[in-house]
Amino acid sequence: MAELIADPFRAARLVLHLRQEGITDDGVLKAMETIDRGAFIDGGSFDKLAFEDCILPIPCGQIIPRPAVTGQLLQALQIRQVREARILLIGMGSGYTAALAAQLGADVFAMDRYRRLCDAARMRMLDLGLGNVAVRHGDGLAGWPERGPYDRILLTGAVDEVPDVLLQQLARGGVLISPFNTPDGQVLLRMGADGAQERLAIAQPLAPLLEGRSRAL
Repeated sequence: MAELIADPFRAARLVLHLRQEGITDDGVLKAMETIDRGAFIDGGSFDKLAFEDCILPIPCGQIIPRPAVTGQLLQALQIRQVREARILLIGMGSGYTAALAAQLGADVFAMDRYRRLCDAARMRMLDLGLGNVAVRHGDGLAGWPERGPYDRILLTGAVDEVPDVLLQQLARGGVLISPFNTPDGQVLLRMGADGAQERLAIAQPLAPLLEGRSRAL
């Protein structure tokens, strides 16, 4: 099993910074202090940036967002308010956000359009001993209905409109979280299964979430 905490001092410094950025959920902060973001990149010169509040590149032209953004997404989910929460995560990327949600005790069903990222994420979950994450290569905007319904659905890329097919996969009382483009800029949309909506600030806009799945990568 891989080490969860590579550098406790730098991890604690990051948590202090995240508190200053408005991340106040103690469970989220503990998970981000425990899970080493450096385990989700392919090494090299970026290792030293794992506990900095910056974007990190990963294969397939994708990124790991700033920890401040990841913290906002997880905080908006309010995972600990749901016992044995089931989460659908769309746009898994490196698997870092999925690992954090799993560390919070949720059963995570993570999807990505890039097979290469899915294969790498599966191996990382095994290395970290996180058995409560299932990974699927597919079109995240179509969801994963066979494993639903879900207490929470998280989109890690921006959309102009939330697909109805995803809302249909929410459990009663469930919540969907997504970066959402508006004429005034991007916000973090929190939408309930009952149609209730709340718009929250997001630390940095995220790239669009693309439909379909990649056949080349």
